[in-house]
Amino acid sequence: MEEAARDLTPSPDGGCWDAHVHVFRADAPVQAGHYRPGHFPLERFEAEAAACGVRHLVLVQPSVYGTDNTVMLEALAARPGRHRGVAVVDAGVTDAELDRMHALGVRGVRFNRVSPVGNGQAAFLALAPRLRQRGWHVQWYAGPQHLAEISALHETAGITCVLDHLAGMHAGLAQDDPAWGDLAALAGQGAWIKLSGWYRLGCQAPYAALHAALRRVAALAPGRLVWGSDWPHTAFAPDALPAYASVWQPVAEALAAPEAAAARRDAARLYA
Repeated sequence: MEEAARDLTPSPDGGCWDAHVHVFRADAPVQAGHYRPGHFPLERFEAEAAACGVRHLVLVQPSVYGTDNTVMLEALAARPGRHRGVAVVDAGVTDAELDRMHALGVRGVRFNRVSPVGNGQAAFLALAPRLRQRGWHVQWYAGPQHLAEISALHETAGITCVLDHLAGMHAGLAQDDPAWGDLAALAGQGAWIKLSGWYRLGCQAPYAALHAALRRVAALAPGRLVWGSDWPHTAFAPDALPAYASVWQPVAEALAAPEAAAARRDAARLYA
């Protein structure tokens, strides 16, 4: 595992991925009742990621902007073809808008069961056929208690499921919690899982308390793991952000070197 722990250096082809980052613009309108984020444009982060061998980023629409994807789409347009996006839309979105997003690099829609402005089952049922037609996936920010519902929705939907932040399998979750069976069912359906958001899972750096859960999750979905930094780490003050390498370290320490390295490459398949 030591070799993997050191493997946060540039790759020869610059092809590594960070599958979960957000961009924020200080003057962009936010949803009522939400926090007001700082100014975190794409260019502030690209150089830092590139220095660590990460050339491609997946820009995930944050809940604070609701269905106004302007900031994320502007960032994608500034780097044609280089990055990918995951949008938030409602059932009324037009086909023309979905096609415009696709041309800019959007490859999925985020459904949020954690945020008060999140969407859920009704929007999924309305949008799934249109997303499937475009080869998009559905990304869920959810807790363990939501996994059974998500599994039922995806069982016959024919659309790829992606689960944010270790599928919510937090440090305090019992080993015999029913959510593990629900996650196994989702993995059996072909779900992908993001290795990200450690500080959202009841854990503090260096996140060693999550190693066992991380290994168990990885064993359920081999070849369908992607790593994300969750930059700019909205759980932290702007002047106290974690070092980039520190949010990679749990993967490098918990998984075997080839498995850890694959989590930074396999996003190329999911976001093609």
